[in-house]
Amino acid sequence: MAEFLKPGIYGITAEEYSRGRDNIQVVQDMLAAGIRIIQYREKEKKAREKYLECIKIRELTRQAGATFIVNDNIDLALIVDADGVHIGQDDLPPEKVRELVGEERIIGLSTHSPAQARAALAAGVDYIGVGPIFATRTKKDVCDPVGLAYLEYVVKNIDLPFVAIGGIKEHNIRQVTARGARCVALVTEIVGAADIVAKVAALRQEMTKGQP
Repeated sequence: MAEFLKPGIYGITAEEYSRGRDNIQVVQDMLAAGIRIIQYREKEKKAREKYLECIKIRELTRQAGATFIVNDNIDLALIVDADGVHIGQDDLPPEKVRELVGEERIIGLSTHSPAQARAALAAGVDYIGVGPIFATRTKKDVCDPVGLAYLEYVVKNIDLPFVAIGGIKEHNIRQVTARGARCVALVTEIVGAADIVAKVAALRQEMTKGQP
């Protein structure tokens, strides 16, 4: 489990921004681009449709040797045998989620402040999301951007794997990696790209340029 959040890009589904492509096609393209952690995030779809998509994504990620995370839906993560679940500050407490998913599954938690990061560390989650770094409209209930200062705090003070997220694009990803982020999540920048494989390659180049 310690190796699941390797340096690189963390892929997240968002079908409404995917140029008419379904989540399955987008995940196939992300895996073809070498992304090895995929989060399924769909708020509006009905339970059965989510289930059918996740069954297929579980198959694809397993074939590719990729980690599969389900956002929010703990029951769905368990039913499709996902590798883990990602929760937010308003979801069930991490300690209760651990009781449900067991020790073998990954728990990720979104954090937006130093206090939340410290609480996540105490709660025993496996990784945290750090953000939103920049303004984002991908999530409907997102908080204000926390900026690069919170990212710098986590790098220096929190001994947990983390993924930087929120409003990150090709033009600003270098600022994020320059401050110590090694795993970065992008949503619309990837799923909305005309050529996902080419976009991921370009993002990787920019990430490398930003590394100290």
